[in-house]
Amino acid sequence: MDTLKVRDAKDVEEVVRAAIASEQPLEIIGHGGKRGIGHAMATNAVLDVSALNAVTAYEPNELIITLQAGAPLADVLALIDAKNQQFAFEPVNTAPLLGTPATGTIGGMIAAGLAGPRRIRAGGARDHLLGAHAVSGFGDSFKTGGKVVKNVTGYDLCKLLAGSWGTLSVMTEVTLKVMPKPEAERTLLLRGLDDATANKAMTAALGSPFDVSAAAHLPKSAFRTGAEGLSDIAGQGEGEAEALTVLRLEGITASAAHRAGSLRQLLAPFGTATLIEDVASAALWSAIRDVLPFAASGALGAWPVWRIVCPPASGAALGTQLARETGGDVIYDWGGGLIWVALPPKPDAHAPAVRARANAAGGHATLIRATDDVRREVDVFHPQAPGIAALSERVRASFDPKIILNRGRLTRSAG
Repeated sequence: MDTLKVRDAKDVEEVVRAAIASEQPLEIIGHGGKRGIGHAMATNAVLDVSALNAVTAYEPNELIITLQAGAPLADVLALIDAKNQQFAFEPVNTAPLLGTPATGTIGGMIAAGLAGPRRIRAGGARDHLLGAHAVSGFGDSFKTGGKVVKNVTGYDLCKLLAGSWGTLSVMTEVTLKVMPKPEAERTLLLRGLDDATANKAMTAALGSPFDVSAAAHLPKSAFRTGAEGLSDIAGQGEGEAEALTVLRLEGITASAAHRAGSLRQLLAPFGTATLIEDVASAALWSAIRDVLPFAASGALGAWPVWRIVCPPASGAALGTQLARETGGDVIYDWGGGLIWVALPPKPDAHAPAVRARANAAGGHATLIRATDDVRREVDVFHPQAPGIAALSERVRASFDPKIILNRGRLTRSAG
């Protein structure tokens, strides 16, 4: 396997042009932390952008940061945290789930586009990406977007790069919006609700005027007895982690406290909500964001993990049905709109059941964690409807006609 380490955008152009000339596709990596997501790529050459790791510009007062794509995410988060700022979409750290070192990069964060619990209020990674410099599959550098937070007319190409898994271009630099961290956070906990009742409670909270920034439900589980990352909060009963429904409020301290009191009254029909604050609340939500109950080091570490996005109203029925049919375990985020599903090992990772249920609910399912053998047999990304697939193919061809970049990552049939 040839590894080509680049120093700047000019190097990237040269490597891509050489790859086009020799018809040799490239695997694009930063530190390779997310290599286990998607299909094995049809290539013997790796384009390594980890040396593109500088912070080009950071203007805290303007709420903007410009970074090279290989900048380590942990370092960037520490940098903006020192200014009491954050990425509001709460990027997921996939390292615990995949059992890999926590070496994610900014480029990987954008390419994967995996947003955490605040997605329901703040939007996803693409909504915070203001601009990008990248090299297309033609070997040409291009720039899209800008460094100003404003609405503009026209087609915003940089949004396409979020969630494209490196198949459209090699990002070399990105500009992102940062947001002030809230002064306080309060989380209300309801215990013992079944999935359907929890869905109603989350819907009531999200529909209230109290500006709930996250809503999740962890059903009762015999598998999560250690309740990885949640052991202080999820009480144990008869060897099982009890059901926990959690709702977060953020803002200035007086406001968050007042809204928490009002929300507790609204939720009284569902039970008496208890309250956790600030540090304990942040730890709980980072455990939910990174799906720690299904961590590779935990009790379910050998199980395949699916990520299903669906209409929130359908979430409880979908998750309950899948868990019952397969003997698996589920966690709900985004008020029921995001379901993490860990299923007992099987050669097809229960793909037919998962995809049938997701399709019926108007959702889509991605196989985030599975063995190499399973990923050879199963479509990792949800098969697209013919019209959408044709459109996606036209978009890809307009960026990378020879399928040089990350060939075969998104579909088993490519290349």
